[in-house]
Amino acid sequence: MLESVFPTDTNPRGNLFGGTMVAWMDKAAGYAALRHARTAVVTAAIDRIEFAVAVSVGDMIELSAEVQKVGRSSMQVLVEAWREPRDGSERELCTRGEFTIVAVDDDGRPSPVPPLPNDD
Repeated sequence: MLESVFPTDTNPRGNLFGGTMVAWMDKAAGYAALRHARTAVVTAAIDRIEFAVAVSVGDMIELSAEVQKVGRSSMQVLVEAWREPRDGSERELCTRGEFTIVAVDDDGRPSPVPPLPNDD
């Protein structure tokens, strides 16, 4: 997933709002879980988020998400956000987070998910 940081996404110092980053990360985690489960999913918990590098207006953010662990209906998804500065300098990891996403059926109840390909 790729996002651009616009002035409306930032505080008066020109840095990205943390909540905006969390929303983008949650969306990426949801997409990864949805692709794995092939059914509706909801966020159950945000287990940890580390903000390491400030993100500025004009930067692009590349978000990557990977399902790391699967339970009966839940998935642990690791999301990394990489900052690509507008000046063309090297990209860097700016934020990491761990999300618990749960597959749900049409009634909103937890639904089983398939194991990861490498699980035995």
